[in-house]
Amino acid sequence: MRVLFVCLGNICRSPTGEGVLRHKLEAAGLADKVEVDSCGTSDWHLDQAPDPRAVEAASRRGVDIRQLRGRQISAEDFQYFDYILAMDDSNLANLEALQPANSRARVGLFLEFAGRPGEAIPDPYTGDDKGFEAVLDSVEQAADGLIATLRKRLEAV
Repeated sequence: MRVLFVCLGNICRSPTGEGVLRHKLEAAGLADKVEVDSCGTSDWHLDQAPDPRAVEAASRRGVDIRQLRGRQISAEDFQYFDYILAMDDSNLANLEALQPANSRARVGLFLEFAGRPGEAIPDPYTGDDKGFEAVLDSVEQAADGLIATLRKRLEAV
């Protein structure tokens, strides 16, 4: 299984999603069965490390995202990934506009896996440190739901 997280710049929410899911997959014994990546819909932060505030917030929860680097979504991603999960409606709309008709990926909002359909993870970039903690709270909750879904799919194979 392959999961791709998407936000606007790929320096706050999507790398947080990638790091948290990797961490939780490791704890669940599924790290060797699920590939995780992240990207942005914009090209604003190509090859840049995550926002230092996101790195620090994740680190306080035992998640290391320092090594991640920003990249932009590509057409190939729609064929490679099983799930492409947006952090908000704007990025979801961008993904849906880019998604080829023959795409293999299920495209949706990440918080659907937390039982919060239609809800977005707010962008913490222009706010204070509390916003990054709120992102982590939401990401951790959704990651648990996503792992449950992935586990069922993996068992069905």
